Amino acid sequence: MAEISSKKVAAVTGGGSGIGKACAFALARDGFEVVVVGRRRAVLEEAAAEGARKGLRLGILVGDVSDPEQVNSVFSEIEARFGRLDLLFNNAGTGAPPLGLEELTYDQWSSVVGTNLTGAFLCTQQAFRIMKNQVPQGGRIINNGSLAAHVPRPNAAPYTASKHGITGLTRAAALEGRRYKIACGQIDIGNAVSEMSASAAGGTGQADGSSATEPRFDVEHVAQAVSYMAGLPLEANVLSLTVMATAMPFVGRG
Repeated sequence: MAEISSKKVAAVTGGGSGIGKACAFALARDGFEVVVVGRRRAVLEEAAAEGARKGLRLGILVGDVSDPEQVNSVFSEIEARFGRLDLLFNNAGTGAPPLGLEELTYDQWSSVVGTNLTGAFLCTQQAFRIMKNQVPQGGRIINNGSLAAHVPRPNAAPYTASKHGITGLTRAAALEGRRYKIACGQIDIGNAVSEMSASAAGGTGQADGSSATEPRFDVEHVAQAVSYMAGLPLEANVLSLTVMATAMPFVGRG
């Protein structure tokens, strides 16, 4: 039986580390009942323990966002446990080795697109189902895009394609969600300090074929941006927000 939460309920995919964990902590500080979702139980438990040391409570659910059955199970559990879902942060993501198009394997391509794009679609689909039918109706979905949703890096076709796809999914969900009071927006992040951006600190590929060390910024600023988007009333929506290291070579890239 649902234990209806007096708080707003948020789900964060890929919430056990990096950007997802920082945003989960920020949402918990803002008063959300937060559930972090990920494939690795140990990582999720470690994040929950770290949150507890900060006085923050995180629920954990293990699931692979690229697997429809696991996604269905995760969101059914959220609905059963809390009775509603007010916010979904589609954050789970992965990349492929830096290979040229002709060198990529089908599995490498499928793994990235399956997690980054199909995973976001599956979670959005389940969030829509809950948000449309709950009382009061509606909710918010925030998708983690990337600067790669605008401009590619070399040798990153799967990641770039998946993040361009996220932009299309965001806009489609924003359009279809209007009648149900579901707002959907996208945050595009450039070089926040996390496991995925570690290569930027040691040198990363540039459009001219060279490698360069790029500046990064504290992931807490991403958390603050997501917190702002999440805190808006449903009649207002940030459709697209870019937060990046000021001096990184994005503007004018290529």
